[in-house]
Amino acid sequence: MKADQNPFSSPALIASYAIETPRRVPGLADLHRMVTLLLSERGPRAAHILVVGAGGGLELKAMAEAQPDWTFAGVDPSTAMLDLARQTVGSFANRIGLMQGVVADAPLGPFDGATCLLTLHFLDRPERLKTLREIRRRLKPGAFLAVAHHSRPDGDNVERWLSRSVAFSDRTGSDHAMAAASAATMAERLPILPAAEDEALLRDAGFTDVSLFYAAFSFRGWVASAG
Repeated sequence: MKADQNPFSSPALIASYAIETPRRVPGLADLHRMVTLLLSERGPRAAHILVVGAGGGLELKAMAEAQPDWTFAGVDPSTAMLDLARQTVGSFANRIGLMQGVVADAPLGPFDGATCLLTLHFLDRPERLKTLREIRRRLKPGAFLAVAHHSRPDGDNVERWLSRSVAFSDRTGSDHAMAAASAATMAERLPILPAAEDEALLRDAGFTDVSLFYAAFSFRGWVASAG
């Protein structure tokens, strides 16, 4: 996804992001905690972490709260979402450097770990592989990358699982027809890959020890080691 083609251009979406994202992603706070724990396994006490798709700042704030010695470099194509991230991180801003662009524009590091959360499902397969390779070349050998995004269950209907995610965000979960319609639109617009292909892309990008650590309806999360 190029810097001028990001999906976060709607003022209404940006204004509601901090409230709506935890509603739409099951266990988002726990996902952030799991990611922090995983990265801490390989990183030093004062780890320097690369955050790809840092707009909004939710994972940055969560990791900064949990790890007071960590510093962060965050990159995102949306200027407006980066402005929101600056508001979100608040008093942790002195440990966080934010820049507008894609991962190829990010500092070379090398970093002690990286995250790419709720981002890769916007990228088609070639762009996704390019992004993962750019992350890999910025990591120290053995450092962890944690990713999480919409992923199609192998051998199953993607719209069925997307509709369940949409129904989860509704909280009443009662309007299944509306959820199905929203899921069909998402399936058409997002290049959602089968889980097995998501894992294969991580390996093709140079990562090893690819392991699933998070699954929630249409969302999947993996941790992988920089080979």
